[in-house]
Amino acid sequence: MKILFTVCGRAGSKGIKNKNFREFLGKPLLLYTFSAIEAYKKQHPENQADVALNTDSPEMMRIVKDCVAFPVVMVERKPELAGDLAAKIPVIAATLNEVERQTGTRYDMVIDCDITSPLRTVKDIENIVSKQISENWDVVFSVVEARRNPYFNMVKLEEDGRAVLVNPSNYTARQQAPTVYDMNASLYAYSPEFLRSGKHMFEGRCGIIEMMDTGVLDLDHEHDFELMQVVAEHLFQNLTAYKEICGENNECEVENCGMAYWI
Repeated sequence: MKILFTVCGRAGSKGIKNKNFREFLGKPLLLYTFSAIEAYKKQHPENQADVALNTDSPEMMRIVKDCVAFPVVMVERKPELAGDLAAKIPVIAATLNEVERQTGTRYDMVIDCDITSPLRTVKDIENIVSKQISENWDVVFSVVEARRNPYFNMVKLEEDGRAVLVNPSNYTARQQAPTVYDMNASLYAYSPEFLRSGKHMFEGRCGIIEMMDTGVLDLDHEHDFELMQVVAEHLFQNLTAYKEICGENNECEVENCGMAYWI
């Protein structure tokens, strides 16, 4: 199995300034993503797992070059894909094409790992690989069970100011309503053919894997960043699956790095 892991991040950020490489529990945020990929690579040597960084940030490239202990293909973000409204699938597709051009490798799967969801485990990655292989989806993405349900306790405002259910129903208890999920923007597994099709994600056949809901928050505002650090510290200290990503006694293997990314 030949897997390409993609990590994509822009230099700027509207909600949290420079969030992709600002310090998270004392280490640059983007390095938690690389540590999860490294742990997967070590536990699954049977797979060829290559990694690419797509960015328009020289600082991000420098951090990865200085602090990641395995080869990472650097792909410079094209200006037309670097704007605030640029879609991510074309970025991932461009990364796949460039890495295949450079290496001559044809990949069986592309897994995109979002930098702003730093708390993923090896098991999460194993689950998305297995789901993509066994059921042959165009896309598999990670979710958590939603804490609110549009059939029961989510409302929207009408033009006259009335609050109404998003999806009106006759359900009298949340347990009766269909289970719904939040996309948690952590992991996406694509077939290379679908990536190159130019289609929107939901134009393909989509499958899901479920992750632990407290392990991921959307890092859109400063208070999200602060709260996520509290959650992360608890998980690193108490759950083995997260300790193997950021164990207390592990150090960066790169000599003279100066920015060891293990907690």
